[in-house]
Amino acid sequence: MRLYRTGKASQLLGISKPTLIRKIKSGEIKAYRVGKEYRIPESEIKRLLEGKTLDKVVIYARVSSRDQKEDLGRQVEYLKNYCSSKGYQVVKILTDISSGLNENRRGLKQLFKLVEGGEVGKVVITYRDRLTRFGFKYLEQYFNSHGVEIEVIFDDEEKTPEKELVEDLLAIVTSFAGKLYGMRSHKKKRLVEAVKNALRDD
Repeated sequence: MRLYRTGKASQLLGISKPTLIRKIKSGEIKAYRVGKEYRIPESEIKRLLEGKTLDKVVIYARVSSRDQKEDLGRQVEYLKNYCSSKGYQVVKILTDISSGLNENRRGLKQLFKLVEGGEVGKVVITYRDRLTRFGFKYLEQYFNSHGVEIEVIFDDEEKTPEKELVEDLLAIVTSFAGKLYGMRSHKKKRLVEAVKNALRDD
């Protein structure tokens, strides 16, 4: 049986920690005493949420360009299989073909609506940068404040700081070149290739 600390339980229930503890002491919420702390069983949280969100999962996948459509399909299939193996109930599959720097992605906007509407308990992604290229921690804190967990399948630890910096630089160049010349233009492609070659030479 999974037990949640009061901090995590309060996030999932959308109430403050003092309120949660008050409800535990009054007997309104069932909890176990572990030393000086309380632990709330997952079954109790599910009861309080009426099964509304904990088991409901959204898959989010993203690639940067249309020539990566096959990669997007593989990403979605992997995420579906992963969720199936975990016993998750996938209620929505959201995808974007856009830069991770683009804050106006349709799929991302839909995801925010689901999170803010309390319609989902978990978001599953392959890597952090699928959701956002920068500011992942801020996004994670915001989702957590709505009782939503972001589950990242693959850790980025194998990436060196240098590799991450190169990827971020290329993402920025690609994004700005697309805005200047259009995402499908030859000028944009030439500029991105030139930057790639310069980085390889270094």
